[in-house]
Amino acid sequence: MSATESSGPSSLDEATEKAGDAAGWIQENWANWLVAGLRIVLIIVIAVVLRHVIRRTITRLIGRMNRGAAAPGSALGGLRVNAERRRQRSEAIGSVLRSVASFVILGTAALTVLSVLNINLAPLLASAGVAGVAIGFGARNLVTDFLSGVFMILEDQYGVGDEIDAGVATGTVIEVGLRVTKLRGENGAIWYIRNGEVKRIGNLSQGWSTAMVDVQIGADQDLDRAREVITAVGREMSQAEPWNEQLWKPVEVLGLNEVHLDSVTIGVCAKTMPGQATAVERELRWRIKKALDAEGIRLGPRPADTEDPEPAPDPTASVAAPSALANPTSPQSVAASPIPPALPGASPAPGAGNGTGPRLGK
Repeated sequence: MSATESSGPSSLDEATEKAGDAAGWIQENWANWLVAGLRIVLIIVIAVVLRHVIRRTITRLIGRMNRGAAAPGSALGGLRVNAERRRQRSEAIGSVLRSVASFVILGTAALTVLSVLNINLAPLLASAGVAGVAIGFGARNLVTDFLSGVFMILEDQYGVGDEIDAGVATGTVIEVGLRVTKLRGENGAIWYIRNGEVKRIGNLSQGWSTAMVDVQIGADQDLDRAREVITAVGREMSQAEPWNEQLWKPVEVLGLNEVHLDSVTIGVCAKTMPGQATAVERELRWRIKKALDAEGIRLGPRPADTEDPEPAPDPTASVAAPSALANPTSPQSVAASPIPPALPGASPAPGAGNGTGPRLGK
């Protein structure tokens, strides 16, 4: 019998034995696989449903906060609340909460699935911890920006529409993000400011603003009458639409800010709604100017005295000049002509009348 014939049955027997072992192993473990698969599916379904419920709950709470902020008469510390700003702040907080909820739920579900698959999580968590430390050290600026943005939103340091001074730039906030804040400058430029770089913030739109107006009038004008006119203008403006909502206190005449020889400056101030000081100042100047003009109170310093004009030439001299040329011996000729009168014994030359002057005789 050849070697090939002897090895054939043994190889076939080995293959059959291996197939039988594999089938037996599958038959013994298919129940465990089925249970593990069902557990994984159940974990994923629970995570998705829980995430959807929590995100929807957060969205409803944010919507309720927005409706409460937009309700008429809502106030904070006795001052009116900017509903749009409250809405922006609540939306930002809601976005942060939804992101955190999704990260926690999906991360927990992923770790649970790995544990169901009998994967040892200890080395994985250790490696993730080391990688997290390395990434955090390398991206520490990004982490700083993110954390600073979260605290800025939660503490309501500023919102969309606020005019702020962030140190590195000044302007109106057009977008608040977790990493950067966008400002619109006075010349229209958009500034992107990293939240981690902001060391100080001056918010010019929170609480209330002050409108300051300087009225310069002549030093010789009636100050008491000017005070009465300005006070009446402020009273009238506080009762007119829409300034009655923007003026939170009556317009106040502070007194004299500057005193000069030819003019004095009267200070006027008013407490206004945040962000409306510039508009109130312009309207106050407009109304005060018209009222003072109507009362005959002159604005600005006393006009400087103009210089006296040069005296006009004497018409008598200009008229007498032709006759003086015709009669050189007349007094007008002596006054009008630079030629001296003739000496005794001198005879006039033939051309004496044409301005050539007299000629002495022999």
